[in-house]
Amino acid sequence: MRTTFRTTVCATVALAFMAGSAWAAELAKLNSDTEKDRIAWSELDAKFGPMPALKSGLRVGGVSKTLTNEYWRSLGEGYQKYADKAGVSVVYQAAQSEGDQLGQLTIAEGLITQGYDVLLVSPQTDANLQPMMEQAKAANIPVVNVNDAVIPSAEHYVGNVQRDNGVRVARWFIENRPEGGKVAIVEGQAGVYAAVQRTDGFKATITGSDKFQVVASVPGNWDRQTSYDAATNILQQHPDLIGFYCNNDGMALGVVEAVKAAGLADKVAVFGTDGISDAYASIKAGELTGTVDSFPVLTGEVAMETALRLVSGQALPRVVSTPQALITKDNVARYQDAGDNLRAVLIEDEKK
Repeated sequence: MRTTFRTTVCATVALAFMAGSAWAAELAKLNSDTEKDRIAWSELDAKFGPMPALKSGLRVGGVSKTLTNEYWRSLGEGYQKYADKAGVSVVYQAAQSEGDQLGQLTIAEGLITQGYDVLLVSPQTDANLQPMMEQAKAANIPVVNVNDAVIPSAEHYVGNVQRDNGVRVARWFIENRPEGGKVAIVEGQAGVYAAVQRTDGFKATITGSDKFQVVASVPGNWDRQTSYDAATNILQQHPDLIGFYCNNDGMALGVVEAVKAAGLADKVAVFGTDGISDAYASIKAGELTGTVDSFPVLTGEVAMETALRLVSGQALPRVVSTPQALITKDNVARYQDAGDNLRAVLIEDEKK
């Protein structure tokens, strides 16, 4: 059974690239971090005006990685929040786990078959939804790729600059640990764009200072237990480690537990990514050092707005970039307590 499954996955990926080859020739491969055809989330109204009139009965389909991770549940909340405001119907579905590539593809293809007007998708990997993209194009259904894997042929993407995520954490270490030392990285799923970019941003920035050494960079596969085990092994090999950077918060919270179990909580800084509620609570409790919040509810709202503008006929830039912020004990209250003023707080950040 396992061999059959692996064979099927490989075949699906191969078909994905074959199906998308003609399309790729028309559209340059997307790098959402460096794409020049972009606009900031806060500029949509100013540059494109208010939302155009939408047709009656408009249906939006959302496809997530999984709903076991709070980040993706929060993204769905953002979809629903803006959909309610716009008076449109949205269905939000997800695969059973973050590794269920074929399950996610089946869900996405089903929404096309059911005739949804526009799709919002967050792929498991950069390749697993490629066949769906060709089907959507043939059916004239706009698709918005929303964080964090990037479909190369995607015509529209909403999300943050992934590389900047790792850069922000590296700069914290450089500024707050001027004596330098050994650091380690717990990566997300191998080959996923966001994981690659976040890791590269951190490595390139921190090794720019000759005081730091990256002694380990291992996959945690977005999993808390896997990351706990990886961090335990790293700490056994490098008991003088001064910090970890993790590609998401679930992994970071697993690493925090490993650091505590090793009796090194007062010596090892741990950073995550996403800004889930458990990460905020851990920061306030003095355990997790920080997270890069990418504000998933707001991202969901911006993605839904982008999708509705597209389906109403507006020609938008290929990338709509969304905000993020490094959260530590020094500023956690500012963002956690922002509430309905969060947009204003983030716009103020952009002006600095």
